[in-house]
Amino acid sequence: MNQSKEELAVVMETPDAVVQHQAGFGGATEDDEMAAEHFRISAGTDLTPLLEGLHEDRCQCPHWGYVIDGEITVQYSDGSEEVDEAGDLVYWPPGHTLWVGDDDAEFVLFSPHEEHTDVFDHMATRMED
Repeated sequence: MNQSKEELAVVMETPDAVVQHQAGFGGATEDDEMAAEHFRISAGTDLTPLLEGLHEDRCQCPHWGYVIDGEITVQYSDGSEEVDEAGDLVYWPPGHTLWVGDDDAEFVLFSPHEEHTDVFDHMATRMED
């Protein structure tokens, strides 16, 4: 699920500020501390091989975030895909992989800390193989 900032509903507007809001943007876990994460991923990078061995060979951690620069293609377990680009707010539910196209990408994510640490550990082990 992604949402461009141009499509967000304006809920408050003053001469000094504009507040936009999107309800129903994924559920947060109550049992895990959230982590803030900043990513820079080089053009042509595909994370899919590093996720092999996880359930459905996909990341099972939910993420909420914002694409700062570039484009990211996200594919879900059901085979559907979306392209998230600079300026998009994103929610990636469990069961996804991603890759970056012709240009580098930069984005921030907010993720359940322990769940995502488990995914990072798995990816690090795959890189050692």
